[in-house]
Amino acid sequence: MARKDSDNQKKSMSRLFRGRAIFKPLNTGRIDERVACVREWVANIFFYTKNGTTVMIDAGYNYARLKEKMGWLDIDPASIRHILITHQDTDHVGALETDSEQLFKDATVYIGEIENRYLTGEARRKVIHGLYKLPMVKTNNKRITLQDGEILTIGDIKIECLLVPGHTWGHMVYLIDDEYLFTGDTIWFGADGGYSFIATLAEDNRLAVRSLETLERTLRARDIRPKIITGHTGWTDDLDFAFLHRAELCKPFTKKYVDPAAPYDGYEEDDDTEEAARNTLLGKVKTK
Repeated sequence: MARKDSDNQKKSMSRLFRGRAIFKPLNTGRIDERVACVREWVANIFFYTKNGTTVMIDAGYNYARLKEKMGWLDIDPASIRHILITHQDTDHVGALETDSEQLFKDATVYIGEIENRYLTGEARRKVIHGLYKLPMVKTNNKRITLQDGEILTIGDIKIECLLVPGHTWGHMVYLIDDEYLFTGDTIWFGADGGYSFIATLAEDNRLAVRSLETLERTLRARDIRPKIITGHTGWTDDLDFAFLHRAELCKPFTKKYVDPAAPYDGYEEDDDTEEAARNTLLGKVKTK
């Protein structure tokens, strides 16, 4: 997604969702000693560090302030050698675009085999009930494609790849060290629990709901209760809260889904500051 496309999307999405209280991104900072977060307008990207190895989860927009905000967390972009992509939407892979600052040009990108078809041009990403095609992303990074259920090890970090299609055809979530689940755009946290992600942005909403059911069943069957970390609405360690409304879609233009804790316009980030990033841990979503 070219830089101008990112800027245009910021303007159009800000107008569309302003006052809807749908996007509730975390600000830049740390969740704990292993997970750091950078806010890019309404999107969050994450960095997981263990024993000197850092893995980046998603690559955000084609965003001009990424290097600056990584500096707030003392993370050198040149140190990033591994990037996990949940899905190829333009707010999750923009920093890999050929006309970006190329902060991660030497990094290997890991992406689901099905999802990779968007990047090769075999499939086109459609939103708003299939009426609108998103701009294609072009990247020169080395890519490794992943299968559902595949487990890989990077340094001392164990990563399990779980296919959760619906928002996109090949959306992956990543269970890291059985303690952290990075869910991208599969779950939307409202004030009263988790829902299937924003309906107007899905390839197939029914499939998305079935995928969430499978994901919950998998976690409960294995008695895994990780920190569940989303791409746009914060994190929780409460499994019941995260999946409370998993069979229901977030409908962004319906008053029911308004969260008083969400900013009026998530694309305004004046409250995202270096001082807070360095001195305040990012708290989990408050539950009723």
